[in-house]
Formats: sequence, C-alpha cells, structure tokens
Amino acid sequence: MSRVIVIGGGVAGLSAAHELVERGFQVEIYESRDNLWGGKARSMDKPNSGVGGRKNLPGEHGFRFFPGFYKHLPDTMSRIPCGPGSVFDNLVTPTQVEMFQEHADPVLLPLEFPQTLSEWIAALREIIHAHVGVPSNEADFFLHQILVILTSCEERRLAEYEKIAWWDFIKADQMSDAYKKILAQGLTRSLVAMKAAVASTRTVGDILIQLILSSLALGGTTDRVLNGPTNDVWIDPWIQYLARRGVALTLNAEAEQIHFNGVSVTGVDVTVAGTRRTVVGDYYVFAVPVEVMSPLVTPVMAAVAPSLSRLAQLHTEWMNGIQFYLNCDVPLDQGHAIYLDSAWALTSISQHQFWPRVDLKQYGDGTVCGILSVDVSDWLTPGDQVVFLPAHQCNAGQIKDEVWAQLKAHLNRPGQTVLSDANLVDWHLDPDITFPRNTPANDANREPLLVNLADSWQYRPEAVVGIPNLFLASDYVRTFTDLATMEGANEAARRAVNGILTASGSAAPPCQLWPLREPDVFAPFREYDLFRFQLGWPHGAVL
Repeated sequence: MSRVIVIGGGVAGLSAAHELVERGFQVEIYESRDNLWGGKARSMDKPNSGVGGRKNLPGEHGFRFFPGFYKHLPDTMSRIPCGPGSVFDNLVTPTQVEMFQEHADPVLLPLEFPQTLSEWIAALREIIHAHVGVPSNEADFFLHQILVILTSCEERRLAEYEKIAWWDFIKADQMSDAYKKILAQGLTRSLVAMKAAVASTRTVGDILIQLILSSLALGGTTDRVLNGPTNDVWIDPWIQYLARRGVALTLNAEAEQIHFNGVSVTGVDVTVAGTRRTVVGDYYVFAVPVEVMSPLVTPVMAAVAPSLSRLAQLHTEWMNGIQFYLNCDVPLDQGHAIYLDSAWALTSISQHQFWPRVDLKQYGDGTVCGILSVDVSDWLTPGDQVVFLPAHQCNAGQIKDEVWAQLKAHLNRPGQTVLSDANLVDWHLDPDITFPRNTPANDANREPLLVNLADSWQYRPEAVVGIPNLFLASDYVRTFTDLATMEGANEAARRAVNGILTASGSAAPPCQLWPLREPDVFAPFREYDLFRFQLGWPHGAVL
C-alpha cells in the first residue's frame, strides 16, 4: 500500500486525504495549527465567552458561501457521513441576495431562470441596471462587456483577457463615479475579493458571470450556506470520517524543510509539538498556501520543476471575518447582503435564520439571539465612518467600530433603525489577524488570500509539477475554478490525487473534474469566436 504524506490540513489537504484513502492509499496529514483543522474554512470559539456553563460563542474565519456553480466540494461533502445522511445535507439554500447602498433603497436580485437568448439578456440587464445611480448608458456598456466574455472562446480569454485588468476592460476611467464605485469596484471587491484596477479580466469576468448565473438559478441552485457553525456541521464530521478510514492526523506540525535528491522528494522535516523529525512517504502532497510553499522550494527543486520557481510572483491580500452577536435577531434578508458603498467591501449573512437546530441561548451569557457574520474584503482602503485608516493599520477595537459603523450607514434609514448600539452584545474578530503590528501587513495575517492579478496565470503551477512524487493541492494551483476558494482548493486536491493515481499505476478511478458551465444559448457565439481567434481576428460584434 502506497503511503502519502499530506502537508496542510485545510480544505485542500483534507480533500486530498479523503480522495486518497477512499482509493486504498495510506495517508498521513500534518497541520501546523495546534487545535484546529479546516484552514480558512474552519470555525472557532470566541475564547472565554461562555458563562454559567454555556458554550463559547461560535466564531468563523468568514461566513461560508457555496455558490450554485460549486461542483467539486459539494460532491466531496456528499461522501462525508453526518447523522442519518451526509454533510451535504447540512447545506441550505437562501432565497435572496440583497444589495445595500448608503442613502438608497436596497435592491433584491431576481431569481428567475431565463430560457431564451432574449430572456438571458433581459435578466442580465435587470441585474446590472438595478444599481441605483449608475447612468443607463454606462450600465448598458457594462452589460455589453459581460456579453463579450460570454461570447468569447476559452482560448481568447486566456491569451487576451488574462493580460487585461478588469478596470481597463470595463473602461472605468471613462465612466461616472457611481459606475466606478458600484459596478467597477463594489461588485469586484465584494463578490470576488479583488481590486478592479489590477485583477485579471479572465478571472473576474468568469467568476462574476458564474455568480450572476447562480443568482439566476442556473442549474436550479442559487446559493447554499451551512445550517450551523462550520466545524460542528462539516469539519468535525469530516475529521471523524477520515480517522475512521485510517488517516493519521497530526496537529501542531510545522513543515520546515523538503529533502530532495535531485530527482524526487525523500522526506519532509516537520516540527511536531516542538520536536523536529523527518516524515517519509512514497508520495507527497503539499496542501499549504503559496506564502508557505514558496520558502520550502529549494533552488535544486526549482531547476527540476521550473513552475515552482515562480510562486513568489503570486500576490496575496486579506479577506477575513468578524461576527457581531446581537440581543435581537436581525435577519436582514433570506440570504447574503452586499454593502456596495462600504469602504472595506463588506458582505454579510444573518446566521441564525439558517441554524434551526442551534439554540443560541446555550452560548455566551444567554442573551444572544442573532449573529451577523461579516466578511471584510478590503483591508487597504481607509475607513470612511469613524476610523479613517485602512483596516490593516487598525487595532481590533477600531476594526470592530468601523465595520459596525459601515453596516449601520447602509442599513439604517431616517425613521428606520435596523442596527443600534443597544443591539450589540459582543463581537469576535478572526484570530488570523495578529497584534501588535510590528511586522509588514502580510505578516500580520496568518492566512492571506491569493489574488489573481492580470497576467498571473503564467506564475501558477499545475498540481503535477514534474517531480515524480511531489504534487500540489492549494487554491493557487491552476484549476477550472481559477479563484482562491474552497471549491478551487478541492478541485486542486482532486488534480493532485489524479497525478498520484497516474504515477503509482493505480487502477482506482480518477477524481471527477467539472469545467465551469455557461448557458448553452451562447455556445454558437463562442464557437464562432474560436474561428475568429484562430484566424487572428478580434472578437466580433456582440449579438
């Protein structure tokens, strides 16, 4: 039985172990954290918040978000036993996505599923024109650019759009302030955690289209969220399943050095609970973030596998969560809320409405009735409410104050107070944000997020890198998903496992991979564009 060493216990590492153990491999996972599995997907307690015998308040790295276009991760979740069914059964479907703006009424996205080409265009126009304050002609141009992507072949997207910043592609410099703030910056930062000025048009366009199509119920599912704290309803059952299947799970194990003999990996030094030792296997899966993997690559390894030498060219930023615990539940809407004017690119979800089996009275001091879980996607833009600094320069209290103020600025109206200071019982900031700040910004966040800059695809490796027993499983690996997400991490793990199956000569079936799906009505236009691309012609007129 081949032995596989998996370095990293986030979604990618757990996914790789899951697929491997189900195919008859002996698997060991080594995770650097001392008490938690799941990486960026994990949940955690707010320490010392439970009193009177109650549980600590539940906290999250950020709210969990499973858009309709996710295929790889839900498939794995369907094979994790939980109660009478699987973890997949703990996903529930919100019915709304609501966009909030300061000094304007909120807008609900339509959820009808179009059928014909004209219905698709009408539905896309309705979504884009829903943004109050954007001139009609500019909204039409944004729609035009979305349609350009929808009617472009994959080859053109990679050869041309990968090299163009989204800001330039949508001509934001030529548009109104409302267009820049809402369509160019707001949607990009809030939905895909990127900066429009530097992000790849191919990545932003592809994923923005997927999210728009998910809002139109392409394939019958708009969005999914978990029905309880992430570890309770997903990660803990996953760890229990892997342990039952024989996976050896080791926490507090920091990878220090890769031993490489010029041909293959011969071992990995890990420090386990303060003691350094070498772990040896037949195959090695490195399921760690790019900022962790890059320093482990030696010059000799990079000479054999050149794609490993380019990891340092990849860029990361921050996307972290903060929870507000309320004494009166504020459900807001039946799904996700996007705060389009927020300086820190906030999105949120009211958790309790989706947690029917969670009695919040059993947590904290017993007064919590609702949880507003917020993702902060922009840590470099100054706040604009009470703390006029970028989030990464703030202390924890300042971050809380500014996020709370930005939420109130979007939700409260004259004569209608949705959030008040009297609502707030407690709060919890992702512990990945470290204090004090005596180091560069990226060193003050244990888990930054890969950002797909324009023309960065060239720096991203495949899961199979050319070293016969070394494979990569992380969200920076080239995937169909092409975005730093749980879905991308799971897909990368599947690609790594398929590489091991090939290298080992295993007869086990390969892991299934799903390309991104786009409406069939646009397929003839993409085929025509491929013809034009192969002739060296530009993209033709749109529809």
